[in-house]
Amino acid sequence: MKPNKLIVVAVLAVIVGLILWFDLGQWLNFETIKQSQADLQSTVENHFLVSIVAYFFLYVFVTAFSIPGAALLTLLAGALFGVVNGVIMVSFASTIGASLAFIVARYLVRDSLEQRYADKLKSINKGIEKEGAFYLLSLRLIPVFPFFLINLVMALTKLPLKTFYWVSQIGMFPATVVYVNAGTELAKLDSLSGILSPSLLIAFTLLGILPYISKAILNGIKQRKVYAPYQKPSSFDNNMLVIGAGAGGLVSSYIAAAVKAKVTLVEKHLMGGDCLNTGCVPSKALIRSAKFAYEASNAEKLGYEKVDAQANFAKVMQRVHDVIQQVEPHDSVERYTKLGVNCVQGTAKIISPWEVEIDGKSVTTQNIVVATGARPLVPGIPGLQEVEYLTSDTLWQLKQLPEKLLVLGGGPIGCELTQSFARLGAEVTQIEMADHLLIREDLEVSKLLEEQFTNEGINLLLGWKAVSFHNQNGQQSVKLIKGEQEKEVVFDKVILALGRVANTKGFGLEELGIENSERGTIAVNEHLQTNFPNIYAVGDVAGPYQFTHFAAHQAWYAAVNALFGRFKKFKADYSVIPAATYTYPEVARVGLNEQEAKQQDIGYEVTKFELEELDRAIAEGATKGFIKVLTVPGKDKILGATIIGEHAGELLAEFTLAMKHGLGLNKILGTIHAYPTMMEANKYVAGEWKRNHAPEKILSYLEKFHSWTRKA
Repeated sequence: MKPNKLIVVAVLAVIVGLILWFDLGQWLNFETIKQSQADLQSTVENHFLVSIVAYFFLYVFVTAFSIPGAALLTLLAGALFGVVNGVIMVSFASTIGASLAFIVARYLVRDSLEQRYADKLKSINKGIEKEGAFYLLSLRLIPVFPFFLINLVMALTKLPLKTFYWVSQIGMFPATVVYVNAGTELAKLDSLSGILSPSLLIAFTLLGILPYISKAILNGIKQRKVYAPYQKPSSFDNNMLVIGAGAGGLVSSYIAAAVKAKVTLVEKHLMGGDCLNTGCVPSKALIRSAKFAYEASNAEKLGYEKVDAQANFAKVMQRVHDVIQQVEPHDSVERYTKLGVNCVQGTAKIISPWEVEIDGKSVTTQNIVVATGARPLVPGIPGLQEVEYLTSDTLWQLKQLPEKLLVLGGGPIGCELTQSFARLGAEVTQIEMADHLLIREDLEVSKLLEEQFTNEGINLLLGWKAVSFHNQNGQQSVKLIKGEQEKEVVFDKVILALGRVANTKGFGLEELGIENSERGTIAVNEHLQTNFPNIYAVGDVAGPYQFTHFAAHQAWYAAVNALFGRFKKFKADYSVIPAATYTYPEVARVGLNEQEAKQQDIGYEVTKFELEELDRAIAEGATKGFIKVLTVPGKDKILGATIIGEHAGELLAEFTLAMKHGLGLNKILGTIHAYPTMMEANKYVAGEWKRNHAPEKILSYLEKFHSWTRKA
């Protein structure tokens, strides 16, 4: 630390030490001030100018050093100096004191904290640069956080001191007026009966409703600012217009139609979105066909002679498309038209907060729901455009099984496709930059899946990074590096399974000024609103999760808030979100796993049950896997459950229900489960928890009691 900073720290330490030594805080409490009120009032009357100057500097000192008692001093200012003098004095003293605290904190700690927390402060500074004054104003007007904390946090940002001062002066003014006014009434309080006086009740009421008034004013200012360039129509063609007919768009429009709102659903491609046409439905159909191939190759384990079941890849892919066609009516134009939705095939472009252009035709709407989904990420790896790459969108057009298939990515999509194509007869190499597959899962889950993949003949290259693709005389290859090592892998086709990118461009969001989050998704608040309150976003385009069921979950909140938000808005609840990866063994999870609990420093206990001990699993030959439940230490409250094994996705439902409704493991243990089923595993893991928390002292007494009864 520099010498100058050491001097400042030393001076501050001395001042703080004196405050503690003389226990100055004892003077800043209601009882002491009330007892001294008469003397203080007399001093003010006899030495008004000296008193107000002294009080001013005392207030600056208290706020500058964040000494508890500033609110009480504000009340006392009203009692001693009246509303006008009290407000003027406190308004300037509090702002000067806050600015001094801001300057000292910035001088002493900002540089070191910027180096240590550069990534976290980067996003904060980005917001401050964009609308720092408005952000600080909202913190001042709506006192959710203590003012001293705001002073210190703002010191760590790049907000100019000048801006900090004038915004604080304005932002703290309403609260100052209310508190000083309340102080004038408290000065009149001589007995408990006085607390029921109308004037005092009004003062306290103002204190209570100030945050709500401030919030309403700020929202009004923000809305006026964002809508200023646009002319709102006097009437509307629709109550809601939804862009995108995937899970989020379908559910949003369905709910709107169900409550008899006029709703238009616009889709430029296929109804059902990615889930029906290129995602969930086709991938699960492919997984089912691949599962049969695997079972046939292992038929001897079930008592059969060797079974020769050669997959006809063209027929497998035809079956995939047949499955899509069978499911299509559930998401069809015909069905949703019957439900009351106006379905339109076309390209939508938002041209104002209340106007959408569909293939050149303009329609008006009170609310807009953006449900445009996401697309596979195609990385900028050199040479990629020279080779035949596939994504989860395009691989369904394959008619011939690639002899040598490369899968780039070890997430859920990459793992499902890797195993399926390997079971259907392809020679598959899977590359993952991280050291393990499914890196968001616990290590033991990843290792069990990796072991299964290796046993099935999949070439796993973990910790390797693809740096370039090559195509020489029709031979396609990828160059990989791992530290100092290099290798080249030859392939016929490569599937890119590196995640998905939100579809936020090409339909008017940029021109309108709809804000994006750091993840590249549309930024939404807890009600699913964008920075335009009547425009909502749901599903993959909004995040934070990219699940079909999550998009549908968000869609309910968006639709209800859009149509009835003037009366009541609902905060989207992300507390219990299940997820499943449909490999073998399946991986399913809800809530926290161990690595997340450790990262978030949350205390937990682990209870585990191995499927090899379950009767039904033994009979099915599906003993690979386990159930692991995290609970609050000493309690049966479920923090999260991870399952790896046959039908893990189905087994997870009971834990999801329990967490959603606050049911603990004791309730699961007390529920009858049919025998023999895989669901019994849930009961057995609850039984393990109970056994680990048995009341040993009571059991020892019971043992003595039963011993006594045998002798009686």
